[in-house]
Amino acid sequence: MVKYWGYTSFRELQEEIIRSVDEEKKDTLGLLPTGGGKSIIFQVPALLNEGLCLVITPLIALMKDQVENLKKQKIKAAAIYSGMTYHEIDIVLNNCIYGAYKFLYVSPERLSTDIFLARLQKMNINLLVVDEAHCISQWGYDFRPAYLKIVEIRKHLPDVPVLALTATATKEVVADIQKNLHFKEENVFRKSFERENLVYFVRETEDKLKDLLKIITSIRGSGIIYVRNRKKTKEIAYFLQQNKISADYFHAGLENKLKDYKQNAWKTGRVRVIVSTNAFGMGIDKADVRFVIHHDLPDSLEAYYQEAGRAGRDGKKSYAVLLYHKSDDAKLKKRISDAFPEKDFIRRVYEALGNYYELPVGAGKGRMLDFRIGDFISKFSLPALPTYNAIKLLQNDGYLELSEDFFTSSKLMFIVPQPELYKLQVANKSMDIFIKTVLRTYGGLFSSYINIDEDYIAKQLKTKVEVIYEFLQQLDKINIVKYIPQRKIPFVIWTEERLEQKNLRISKENYEVRKGNFSKRIHAILHYASSKTKCRSQILLEYFDENNPKRCGQCDVCRERNKLELSSYEFDLILNSIKPRLKEQELSFKELLENCKYQEDKLLKVISWLTENEKIILSENNKYKWKD
Repeated sequence: MVKYWGYTSFRELQEEIIRSVDEEKKDTLGLLPTGGGKSIIFQVPALLNEGLCLVITPLIALMKDQVENLKKQKIKAAAIYSGMTYHEIDIVLNNCIYGAYKFLYVSPERLSTDIFLARLQKMNINLLVVDEAHCISQWGYDFRPAYLKIVEIRKHLPDVPVLALTATATKEVVADIQKNLHFKEENVFRKSFERENLVYFVRETEDKLKDLLKIITSIRGSGIIYVRNRKKTKEIAYFLQQNKISADYFHAGLENKLKDYKQNAWKTGRVRVIVSTNAFGMGIDKADVRFVIHHDLPDSLEAYYQEAGRAGRDGKKSYAVLLYHKSDDAKLKKRISDAFPEKDFIRRVYEALGNYYELPVGAGKGRMLDFRIGDFISKFSLPALPTYNAIKLLQNDGYLELSEDFFTSSKLMFIVPQPELYKLQVANKSMDIFIKTVLRTYGGLFSSYINIDEDYIAKQLKTKVEVIYEFLQQLDKINIVKYIPQRKIPFVIWTEERLEQKNLRISKENYEVRKGNFSKRIHAILHYASSKTKCRSQILLEYFDENNPKRCGQCDVCRERNKLELSSYEFDLILNSIKPRLKEQELSFKELLENCKYQEDKLLKVISWLTENEKIILSENNKYKWKD
């Protein structure tokens, strides 16, 4: 613990989950809210045992981040994901067989490939980890059909325990995870989703920017502002800068170097506020975030809870604020039709994709092709958002994959034995200097692909970067190295051959069931935003199936109720007394007073609050009744 992570003790439930998979060898599901220390839970047992830990996760950015962090701790790790060449994957899998790594991260789409399945049986796997496990459930907010293939992997690893981890799951999702992963017995470790140090606020406002500024100037410390689209990240960051607040923007379309620079500036405090899409936050371990503000409503309470939970991980008081305007209702409901366009439109997009790449029917399987979505939608006169979501739905049904990893680093590997390389260096002095510099700068180039930076090599050699590209391409051409230049655009992989449009099947599970679940989640976040009568923390905890959660006493709803000068206990006592009576029949204030036996002033305060918040109404005959 101390050697690798610097901790002397475990957080709540970490040790119990580790014992469950390590000592008892049980299939285990761990529900740990954001910041609950999920990585340590599988890294500790993996390091305690011989063999390789196989980690399945859908987040390529997080996968890369974790691999880099493990390498910094001198722990050998690798990753396999969409967009890697066959040769790259081949090298990584061979190294896994020969024990070169302790951790292998794999995206779920890679699990069913022939090359992976063939090599898996030769690996010494000590633990199978399923991160973001809610993705395996059709009830989950981010269902990915590729996750359903994980159970096939279990057939090859009958004695290896499964550790499933997620930060958010309702009871339906918890049951689905265990069922779909073929748990031998139910085994769930659940940490309460309550965050006592986090103050939830909903601010209904006519002017979001004005209120945003007011909130940021009234709370000290660093923060995150979440918005829906990339354009807004830049606009709001500029607005804050104009108002003397240190801010920057972030989204998935930025180059990796720029992403790293911005993240580091925020993490180290050089930038106070980061304005971002939901691309920011995964794997970012900053404990002293004092506020998270949602300028736009997210698609679900799961997403909101996870993003808001990035505030206050150090246990100190922090704020999660949602800015809300009634016009948000219509915008959010429109997301349902945007996220699930009509089936005929999905078929139209599929046909257009085949024509875009000039693929004949029956061809294309396994091909990886650059994808410029702007050019595609322009060429076929398609609306942007429904088109993007149609492609995602096609991906979920297994027809293709869309990689959104806009920037991938250049990669290099030497493929000749060292004596042969030495002969080349002796015969060519300019190559000799170049090769020596590369080998001094990067280790492990003879055994696996290594990320390289052409700009850095150019600086080392005091030359132009174009010269470095030329050298690398030359060495690749004469089969001294395998050189994969960085990619700067997303790509599509055809996982199946192109079908005739009439043969394209869009499954009920992928479309109707998911659309219904998505609609429920949209209405749940709208209820949270518009509610004025129930504690925010209670709404969230009940959504995640916690029974009888206590009122937080500090959210905007609780603060309004606190103005009544009644304790939570007194208020609930009176409320629980009058609510069933008013549901049964209409009663006057005098009749309530006689029935409930409470002090008149206290009863009056509760009645007044319930009336103002439209929980009860006064009928024409001057009697109160509960409003359903």
